[in-house]
Amino acid sequence: MTTTPDTLDTLRELGSYIASALPTAVLSTEVKGGELSVRVHRSSIVKVLMHLRDDTSCQFSQLIDICGVDYPDTEERFEVVYHLLSMKQNQRVRVKLTADEESPVPSVSGVFPCANWFEREAWDMYGVFFSDHPDLRRILTDYGFDGHPLRKDFPLTGYVEMRYDENQKRVIYEPVKLTQDFRNFDFLSPWEGLRTTLPGDEKATAGKA
Repeated sequence: MTTTPDTLDTLRELGSYIASALPTAVLSTEVKGGELSVRVHRSSIVKVLMHLRDDTSCQFSQLIDICGVDYPDTEERFEVVYHLLSMKQNQRVRVKLTADEESPVPSVSGVFPCANWFEREAWDMYGVFFSDHPDLRRILTDYGFDGHPLRKDFPLTGYVEMRYDENQKRVIYEPVKLTQDFRNFDFLSPWEGLRTTLPGDEKATAGKA
């Protein structure tokens, strides 16, 4: 959607309307980059999304996705972001709330059934716990996976690696063992110690003799 002064005014009016309709739930509204963001209390997320879905001036009937953001230096390190679409109003809105590792976020799977898998992904990747979720378990990593890989403090190599053991005839987990701690991307120090000259390398030494 093209961002025009009229569009921005419409988004500001919508933000003001949502804030006035939910004064105890909405913390702030902001129009930035041609998009409306609404920051809400964590405990009020179900109420807010129900209002955005059912109110005739909103009609945000589609939950596009739920994602997480990690700010480890803040008091509540996680931000949970909901993106909604109104086909009737031809509008989008972003709803945000904060959470930490201990405080649960109410599940909105009862408001939007598609939130089931989105919330499972946020739990798997960030460790954000959603209360009253019907089936909160990992969805992208293995059931025995240790940690939450999209947290900023999660090591790039992970904690364990898995492989199929021919002798035991099963998949086993082992501590990560890399050939080297880091790689210089010059094609001469890859993970497995390849020393074969690659096509194009001769250009680097041409004329040096």
